[in-house]
Amino acid sequence: MTPDLVIPIVSSIGWLILVGAALASYRLKWSEMARMALLWLAIFVGLYVAAEWFMAARSATSALM
Repeated sequence: MTPDLVIPIVSSIGWLILVGAALASYRLKWSEMARMALLWLAIFVGLYVAAEWFMAARSATSALM
């Protein structure tokens, strides 16, 4: 992990905490809460993978120039 990724990871963890607090405020059943939490986790992991892919593609492109 590079130092450039520390801020995005920390901010993503902060957003996950915020989403978890908002989700807990709905007072849902455990099964519904687990399903929604997994959905949010999938969204954040997908965004992280997309951002990581973009940065890798950008560095590969700059290496070719």
